[in-house]
Amino acid sequence: MTSGSPDTPCSCDCFVSVPPASAIPAVIFAKNSDRPRDEVQEVVFVPAGTHAPGSRLQCTYIEVEQVSKTRAVILSRPSWLWGAEMGANDHGVCIGNEAVWTKEPVGEGEALLGMDLLRLALERSSSAQEALHVITGLLERYGQGGSCREDSTSFCYHNTFLLADRTEAWVLETAGRLWAAQRIQEGARNISNQLSIGTDISAEHPELRTHSQAQGWWGGQGTFDFAQVFSLTQQPVRMEAAKARFQAGRELLQRQQGSITAEVMMDILRNKESGICMDSGGFRTTASMVSILPQDPTQPCVHFLTATPDPSRSVFKPFIFGEGVAQAPQVLSPTFGTQDPVWTVPRFQTQVDRRHSLYRGHQEALGLMESEQDQGQQLRQKQQDLEQEGLEAVRRLLAGEWAPPPQELGGLFQAFVKRESQVYA
Repeated sequence: MTSGSPDTPCSCDCFVSVPPASAIPAVIFAKNSDRPRDEVQEVVFVPAGTHAPGSRLQCTYIEVEQVSKTRAVILSRPSWLWGAEMGANDHGVCIGNEAVWTKEPVGEGEALLGMDLLRLALERSSSAQEALHVITGLLERYGQGGSCREDSTSFCYHNTFLLADRTEAWVLETAGRLWAAQRIQEGARNISNQLSIGTDISAEHPELRTHSQAQGWWGGQGTFDFAQVFSLTQQPVRMEAAKARFQAGRELLQRQQGSITAEVMMDILRNKESGICMDSGGFRTTASMVSILPQDPTQPCVHFLTATPDPSRSVFKPFIFGEGVAQAPQVLSPTFGTQDPVWTVPRFQTQVDRRHSLYRGHQEALGLMESEQDQGQQLRQKQQDLEQEGLEAVRRLLAGEWAPPPQELGGLFQAFVKRESQVYA
């Protein structure tokens, strides 16, 4: 296989709840990142920056022009690449991406990965809509392409995105350089490795319909259904599985309409029966994220990240932008400089150990949970207690019952990562 195909095991699920679907006056975002089962995902904090005119920026495979100012971001990313599977910026914008295959052919050449587009949008935007414009502008200029897996066998796909901020969300679905977007101003929405925008298109590429007509995919008259026009005519088995997962996710959201909280989203991400919490063949859920984006701009946004695989046996730990935020070393993978197989051409001819210290401890804990019933139950209880402590601290913070010094708030994620590491030690 020289390029990605829809038969390749690959899945992700993104969710968003916009009031009145949320139980509180906040937009709630969530994502499971499903990737090759041995791939390590790290959580990286990148501070805001200023950059000299004419600066160039190296992404995973190609360089792009840098902008004068970039926002601080927190990223959950496969540790071998530059971009991210999901993340947030210091202005309350969250984005998650998903693999998708359409009638548009997947390019073999190296360009921007969807994960690069995600990080670039977070660094350059102050709202979900602005992030959408960043992605579509970069898509038009540089295109999307390149292998999305650390393997000598190329694995390529196009991307869909769920973008959210304090007031609304957008679904952006792409096919090559073409795209369609849907604005979500209330209610709940999910995406799962397939085109899901039908006739309710809020914005689109200017050549979307003329290209569809020229290809013979649309007659040019009547309604234009983006998913119907661009989806593959013969849906392979993996795409049918994604359809079932999308439906299950939608039903899980609908059951909780009006009462969706961060805890509800965490439960959905942990749902194994639906396949949303994935462990299938060579792929599994390698990291998860849930964010609370209060509509009140005086309240902080809170981002819960696992930095470890399998959310059903991981700890969602709270991160808040502010004074005192720094990189938590326990969730940062080792680097290999010019010897990294991603930089050596031909790429990915060798393997390196990218496990960070929390990942190593968590893997040992998973082994005990599976082999030692009593000790495993004790470890899982400690995980649950730690997560509940974080959720309660956030509840008190947003309710105005707890007002810690800014330094303590900024160090919250680091403190919880350290305590989780101690549990495994």
